[in-house]
Amino acid sequence: MKRETVIVLDFGGQYNQLIARRVRECNVYCEIYSYKTDFEKIKAAEPKGIIFTGGPNSCYLPDAPTYTKEIFELGVPVLGICYGAQVMMQLLGGKVEKAPVREYGKIEVTVDQSSLLFQDVSEKTICWMSHNDYISSLAPGFMASAHTDNCPYAAMEHTKKKLYATQFHPEVLHTKEGQKMLSNFVFRVCGCAGDWKMDSFVQQSIAAIREKVGNGKVLCALSGGVDSSVAAVMMAKAVGEQLTCVFVDHGLLRKNEGDEVEAVFGPNGPYHLNFIRVNAQERFYSKLKGAEEPEHKRKIIGEEFIRVFEEEAKKIGKVDFLVQGTIYPDIVESGVGGESAVIKSHHNVGGLPDFVDFKEIIEPLRDLFKDEVRKAGLELGIPDYLVYRQPFPGPGLGIRIVGEVTAEKVKMVQDADAIWREEIAKAGWDKKINQYFAALTNMKSVGVMGDERTYDYAVALRAVTTTDFMTAESAEVPWEVIGRVTSRIVNEVKHVNRVLYDCTGKPPATIEFE
Repeated sequence: MKRETVIVLDFGGQYNQLIARRVRECNVYCEIYSYKTDFEKIKAAEPKGIIFTGGPNSCYLPDAPTYTKEIFELGVPVLGICYGAQVMMQLLGGKVEKAPVREYGKIEVTVDQSSLLFQDVSEKTICWMSHNDYISSLAPGFMASAHTDNCPYAAMEHTKKKLYATQFHPEVLHTKEGQKMLSNFVFRVCGCAGDWKMDSFVQQSIAAIREKVGNGKVLCALSGGVDSSVAAVMMAKAVGEQLTCVFVDHGLLRKNEGDEVEAVFGPNGPYHLNFIRVNAQERFYSKLKGAEEPEHKRKIIGEEFIRVFEEEAKKIGKVDFLVQGTIYPDIVESGVGGESAVIKSHHNVGGLPDFVDFKEIIEPLRDLFKDEVRKAGLELGIPDYLVYRQPFPGPGLGIRIVGEVTAEKVKMVQDADAIWREEIAKAGWDKKINQYFAALTNMKSVGVMGDERTYDYAVALRAVTTTDFMTAESAEVPWEVIGRVTSRIVNEVKHVNRVLYDCTGKPPATIEFE
């Protein structure tokens, strides 16, 4: 599907997804590419603009990430951010060296309001700095457009070539008017129309799916979560009776969730889907026996998912396509596209086995961030209570149980999680928190219950607030709620004698435990 695109060229910065998200907030489509991407591929994409990310390196060192100078000759506007700004200067003849004074945190920056980048931005504005190196002299043709007390070139530009750079990070919320700056780059510099909107995306996607599938048969992996539910309804609208949805109950779902999924998507639900439920709990527990390492568990669950689908496909005859609810952060975090390290293999991305017995895999949501998936769901007419359900990972409780997975441990975490969710809802906090769950740690500790010594497991409670699930803060749940939950869990859940609350944000942690 042809659309105007801004490319984020990733030099290993921690905010690569955030930059793409901010561009999309301008209703402009944005994709992340690694700095190792071949120049011809970038050129062939015909981007409306290119953004260089930050990165942890010093650009003047021999093996530092860099790019070809040809990118500045495309006639396409480029915005360099932090390390990206330094790479731009280094390549075009400026000088970058170690800063005499490191700048970190919120810094007051004075900007030139006549710059296209700073239209409607306050002359003195708060920006987020994070750099040990600085630009000591500009490349030929550039002029300074912002400064701080310690940084003479906090922003710079070559207006004729439409090259812009900032030493600070406009993409983070700490930069007070950062979104305005990125919007200026996207619209005033790149000349984007801002036509990346969910209604047109849904319509175009349905038409594209219909054309691709033709008369083929489609098998959809339905977990009942937000992503797979939206994917399933989109496919149903596109190909109708050619679609069969297979719900694999792998025994790693939340308490009573299998029955809830069947109630919504099964024969008595509101959707006209060919629905098959496969109860494969014992099969998955057997495969997971002895597996403790998170990536190993993900790979096992991912491969077993595919094998179950293949078996179901054989039962219903020839199947041409497999549908999965993969979304864009899954792609990036699995190390596909972008330069970030592999954070975790998602069961439907990095966890796929080498051999899959289908003609092709269709991932209708692979271009979308989580909040965009929800918007697509609303456009498709899916009820609010399904669209705004909190995320649940494909590997399920397999990655909320630290260490080996057993049926007994699944029961423990299901019961603890049900109590946590019930009390959060009772307290009216379910609308204030974006994701909350209980996880079973692999830690056993001594306790005392009924005057007897116990040696049992610790449950960890997790609750976070976030807008995009790429960064998150630990939710400040009232102590009386945590206290009530703790009391119920240690009294009602067998083999648990200790409850912990996870106060860590993302980063440095991930939202899930494994």
